[in-house]
This record gives sequence, C-alpha cells and structure tokens, in this order.
Amino acid sequence: MILTLQIVLVVTSLIMGLSVLLHKGKGGGLSSLFGGGMQSNLSGSTVVEKNLDRLTIISAVIWVAAVIGLNLVLQYDL
Repeated sequence: MILTLQIVLVVTSLIMGLSVLLHKGKGGGLSSLFGGGMQSNLSGSTVVEKNLDRLTIISAVIWVAAVIGLNLVLQYDL
C-alpha cells in the first residue's frame, strides 16, 4: 500500500510539473521579458489549453489525495 501511494505521488508530481511548464505565460513573467508577452495577449484560449488546465487540476487533486493517504497510512500503520 505504501509503495503504491509513493509511486502515485511521484507520477502525479512529474505530470503536474510538466503540465505547469507547458502553460503559456500570462504576462509579467519571464515570457514577457523575452518578447512573448505580446503574442500571448493576442491569442485566445484554445481547446489544448483548456485540456491542459484540466490535466493540471486533476493531477493536483490526485497528488493531494496521495499525500493525505500516505500520511494516514504511515501514521496509523493500516
């Protein structure tokens, strides 16, 4: 059980990190420093971006559940 939760935690951490890095800059960050800010303001949100948002939220929820579950299993030795 502990090994399964640890594997889920690592996999969701990787998915969440990659999905956050794939998001477009919303302005004011490093992307606008190098000239990417103007282009991101001209383009609207696409289906790919919406799906990427969903993937990020779902992986974050699974990650939080894995952290809580791992904490409960380690605390109570279920």
